[in-house]
Amino acid sequence: MDTTQFLLLSIGGMATLVLLVLAMSGPGSSKQGAKRLQAVRSRLSENADDKVEAQIRRAVAARKPQAHQIAGSESRIAALSLRLHQSGTGWTLKQYGYGSLGLGSVVALLILIKTGFFPLALLVGVGAGAGLPHMVVNHLIKRRINNFTSKFPDAIELLVRGLRSGLPVTETLNVVSSEIPGPVGEEFKLVSERIRIGKSMDDALQDTADRLNMPEFNFFCITLAIQRETGGNLAETLANLADVLRKRAQMKLKIKAMSSESKASAYIVGALPFMVFMMIYWVNPQYLGGFFADQRLMIAGLGGLCWMGIGVFIMAQMVNFEI
Repeated sequence: MDTTQFLLLSIGGMATLVLLVLAMSGPGSSKQGAKRLQAVRSRLSENADDKVEAQIRRAVAARKPQAHQIAGSESRIAALSLRLHQSGTGWTLKQYGYGSLGLGSVVALLILIKTGFFPLALLVGVGAGAGLPHMVVNHLIKRRINNFTSKFPDAIELLVRGLRSGLPVTETLNVVSSEIPGPVGEEFKLVSERIRIGKSMDDALQDTADRLNMPEFNFFCITLAIQRETGGNLAETLANLADVLRKRAQMKLKIKAMSSESKASAYIVGALPFMVFMMIYWVNPQYLGGFFADQRLMIAGLGGLCWMGIGVFIMAQMVNFEI
């Protein structure tokens, strides 16, 4: 080993040790002491803004205790069951498992008949059986979430009208569950049923918020918790929340319109190699027949698919915007 290699290895080892130390070391004691001192000052301050901020922190902390467990975090089976519930299809775990197994077996059998190469057939079958149902469930979840967010401001406005007419919150939840169609009515019906069997409204809303895992519904739960802690006009607070959610939806639509050209370019660039392959194979099957017979070309094709997948993933992340 020459001097240059030794210096490079030494610098790399030192950099790794520094990164590990920085990653493992928590915040300094001075910062923690300053943070605790600021919290004490906020509690003892006579300023109205500090008091309101302290009440908001207590409300949020009381809404989600430390011993709380997020829905679906028990195991992968529980997470899959939660995803199936979020899709709104009513599928069970058995139906999902049998469908994935059947789809993977059919695809693997077709590839094996076409190529006679068992490792390729097994790999493609496992990918199809595990990936395609997952993509379908993702699509159904996104469609249900979009349907929920589009109707949720209307549900909040219905709550506001019920509260202004003198109805209690629990009765307005029942009204929303019966009047608003789609996933909004279904989720509010579940909340009303939990309250009816003895759960508190905070716990019922928290269960639904954990299961949906949506910022809009979390805003709604936090708004109710803060209003109960600080007081005030609940109808006016919910009306402001409905207006904020509508503006948030408008911002999402604007971002979708502005990024549509980039998304279309990414779709075209990602689909072009597959379209060219299919057209050439349709015109001259012998020219590309080696990809289904020669194991070396099969391995090269799988490598190209992996690189194409990485490129498509990078392009998708470049045009993906979160609000």
